Amino acid sequence: MNLMMLLEMAASSFGDRTAVTNGSDSLTYTELFDAAGAAAARIADSECEYSGLVDVNTLAVPIALFASAWAGTPFSPLNYRLTETELDALLARISPAFVVTDSDRAERLAGHDALTIVQREDFVASARSGAVLDRPWSMDPEDIAVLLFTSGTTGVPKAAILRHRHLVSYILGSVEFAGAAEDDAALVSVPPYHIAGMASIASSVYAGRRIVQLENFSAEGWIETARNERITNAMVVPTMLVRIIDALDREGDANLPHLRAISYGGAKMPQPVIERAMELLPQVDFTNAYGLTETSSTITVLTPQDHRDAAASDDPAVRRRLSSLGTALPSVEIEIRDESGEPVPAGEWGEIHVRGEQISGEYLDQGSRLSDQGWFPTRDRGSLDADGYLFLEGRSDDIIVRGGGEHLTG
Repeated sequence: MNLMMLLEMAASSFGDRTAVTNGSDSLTYTELFDAAGAAAARIADSECEYSGLVDVNTLAVPIALFASAWAGTPFSPLNYRLTETELDALLARISPAFVVTDSDRAERLAGHDALTIVQREDFVASARSGAVLDRPWSMDPEDIAVLLFTSGTTGVPKAAILRHRHLVSYILGSVEFAGAAEDDAALVSVPPYHIAGMASIASSVYAGRRIVQLENFSAEGWIETARNERITNAMVVPTMLVRIIDALDREGDANLPHLRAISYGGAKMPQPVIERAMELLPQVDFTNAYGLTETSSTITVLTPQDHRDAAASDDPAVRRRLSSLGTALPSVEIEIRDESGEPVPAGEWGEIHVRGEQISGEYLDQGSRLSDQGWFPTRDRGSLDADGYLFLEGRSDDIIVRGGGEHLTG
């Protein structure tokens, strides 16, 4: 297993389709494949142990993700919103590294001996014109694909390890190959250092969907892009959806005629917000997707039909599901356990534990948190109702660290 096999399948099957669009620039699937190969050669020549990226959403992101997979170096997109001190500390943990970034930051980082710093524009240009790496990518499923820094209970970021088998298992188990229509377009406005950013790219490539990048989120910019680019699919966090709905209300015009599906996750969705969104955008299928970095993105979904059934029901128990996280993916098991580690009955609160092929639960320099039976303790408190719908109460340790990315899923 290797993420590159997803891109290879896409390029072989629908190479002329546009893979990614950023403003007026774009790459087809064939061009993205070739660019990944050329960038992989450059990464390999650097002899670095990691590939890093400190940047907003640009064409460099999907190129670097797949190039790293081809070159066999773990890809680690870092939070560009961190202070210089915080960022330097993370870069030290992945050194020696080949790092793609913007021109201003490239100038500041140029003096770091253990870093090969490349400006974004140079990286993309050389990827478009260079020769493809002359060796095949590794198919070892245990190779590290992505390294994502998440917040920890002490406030010190942990480097979550996602191996190729974890990410590929998630994609194969949740996305239909070539399932997107030629006019499908996914708006990606979450930053690349979140698991949602990585999952959005991989899942859209496998489905054959055009990725439209929004470098920085604003409600007005999101709406304008959705209209101009004929966006059909999007992923947002609840705070984004609140701002989008408020902006549409101010306009008095919910004119998003091409939009067919919105998935949301990352935090608890207030029930009035999703109810208003469903009223304002009745043609849109809403999906609540819950997961963590350590679970390779989504592990439960509240489907569009779940949304419609709950909104139309007079039964309080069924209507309550609008505030739930839905039910587990077929490949994922969930248990709610008490403080002694014993499973609790339906309706009782406890810590959420998950198990499945896509679950990593492993951290750089800290090892695996999986039990001998493969269960991962999420540190989230939740409960399952009698029909398997998961409800979230909040972090069991009640610690929130700025810059953490554990719960932004797609």
